[in-house]
Amino acid sequence: MSYAIAIGRFYEELAERLERGAREAFAEAGCEAVETFDVPGAFELPLAASYAARSGRFQGVACLGAVIRGETSHYDHVCAEAARGIQQVALDTGVPCAFGVLTCETMEQALARSGGGKRDQGRHAAEAVLRMAALREQLVADAPRERDDRQRGLMTDLGVG
Repeated sequence: MSYAIAIGRFYEELAERLERGAREAFAEAGCEAVETFDVPGAFELPLAASYAARSGRFQGVACLGAVIRGETSHYDHVCAEAARGIQQVALDTGVPCAFGVLTCETMEQALARSGGGKRDQGRHAAEAVLRMAALREQLVADAPRERDDRQRGLMTDLGVG
């Protein structure tokens, strides 16, 4: 199993903490191949996720970063577009992409949510990707059996076989 981490490095300390949490979750799940792709900030995460998802090399992409509110509406635009873009990549490709972007009012809030204890957004994003990839695999594995069962039922209904 191979997974990707796309990470916005605008806040380097937060990025390191988020990546550490994601890598720990992937390692605990037995994932040996995890590649990290650095981007300047959260706004660039959807494109990085798209590149990774469309490469065919990864079962999922954990998108990590942080946006901290400033004095302008820039925060609102970056948060909304990062979330929308990451979700669109997942919907368009079928590759799970998790939104592990901290959207906080202050650096203190971001630090509290970037590692350790219950508040570890990097870990939570990796866990979401793992769960969604497992669901996809389950549904793909079940599909041929269910199709065969439906075909057998149809053939029986038609009196064939």
